[in-house]
Amino acid sequence: MKVGDTVAAIASAPGVGAVSLIRVSGPDAVSMAAKALRCKGGLEAQPERYAVLGKVLNGDGDVIDEVLATVFRGPRSFTGEDVVELACHGGVLVTRRVLERLLECGARSADPGEFSQRAFENGKLDLTQAEAIMDLISAQTDMAMRAAHEQLQGRLGDQSEALRESLLGVVAHVEAYIDFPEEDIDPDTGAAMLKRIAEVQEGIGKMLSTAEQGRILREGVRTVICGEPNVGKSSLLNALLGYERAIVSDVEGTTRDTVEEVINVKGIPVRLIDTAGVRDSSDRIEQQGIVRSEKQIEMADLILEVVDGSKAGERLLGEDQIRGRHHLLVVNKTDLGQDDVWAGSGGVRISCRQDHGLDALADAISEELLLSESSWGGHAMAINARHQDCLKKASKSLDVARESLELQAGVEFAAIDLREALDAIGEIAGRVDTEEILGEIFGSFCIGK
Repeated sequence: MKVGDTVAAIASAPGVGAVSLIRVSGPDAVSMAAKALRCKGGLEAQPERYAVLGKVLNGDGDVIDEVLATVFRGPRSFTGEDVVELACHGGVLVTRRVLERLLECGARSADPGEFSQRAFENGKLDLTQAEAIMDLISAQTDMAMRAAHEQLQGRLGDQSEALRESLLGVVAHVEAYIDFPEEDIDPDTGAAMLKRIAEVQEGIGKMLSTAEQGRILREGVRTVICGEPNVGKSSLLNALLGYERAIVSDVEGTTRDTVEEVINVKGIPVRLIDTAGVRDSSDRIEQQGIVRSEKQIEMADLILEVVDGSKAGERLLGEDQIRGRHHLLVVNKTDLGQDDVWAGSGGVRISCRQDHGLDALADAISEELLLSESSWGGHAMAINARHQDCLKKASKSLDVARESLELQAGVEFAAIDLREALDAIGEIAGRVDTEEILGEIFGSFCIGK
């Protein structure tokens, strides 16, 4: 990103629609857009946040499209800069022609994510809020959407900032003791200091506990449907989805590769993976599908083992393969009767052909994984892998700092690790500023009084 230039890009989704949105942002956004746009009174004279009807003209003065233009003056805009948004007709060609005209007038084509990056650079968003924009766009369930909304409103950033502010006081105190010994500052390296560090670590632990929730909300519960051929795996996938996604046939070995789709179970995205039936086969292509099935089973968050309840048979997976893992036995084809061998097997009874038992299966999935909103809390917070890495680094540094203080190895060593922890927490929201420590020292301890 180049500071001081003006960029333009299509801000709406690709493809054909009723309306497309083109955004221009930068110090010359209004003047550049005015070169391309003709409207009553001129674009530069328009009041902020009022849509004005105009026409985008090419270099020869011919009309490209009739648009609605809205001016947002910085810093009261998404990026914090002057912004012009053009709502044009949603055809692929006309949208591209309008954008090309803006580029001809001096704007640069925006890099991926550059509008959000400019918003961060100009203090309109912290990093957690910028990440929440993508989470909100890709949310597949109501709970995922709410979690993204709360992060977009700054909840995650506020929590990390609260931890950082608490630790900032600890760092400032220790460094003040080291740098200004003549001021007789209490070193506070005993039980009180250790308690303050422990409180920060407790807060870090609470945030880290949401990492799995965050992964599930973003990626879905990896749920593998497995079993022998012709037990109804693909039929179960189609029944849960509500439409024909996978090919269903009486011919064994029809499914050769994995098929993935996402459903909503109690507000949580569940990523269903239909796999090839596992059996001994001489077909090389089918063998590859079986190998992939076995790999999917190994990586699954939840295994749905499907059996044909109308016939005598054996389970595909042994106790050693499911011990300690989330697993549900699904006894299918109950409309054809039940063989005695499955009478005491437990599991969930369903009929894909008659859509029977699917609600019970959804409830069983929810109970197995504790996916209800009451289990997650009404407002699920969801840290991502980057947040998790920052918090783990901070916690590790705090462990070392506590050890130094407990062994009385010297506050100088502890100060180094405390600062590393402070920087790691600051990375979550993108706030790393050593000047703040100096401000805390001079403001809190009245150095030079």
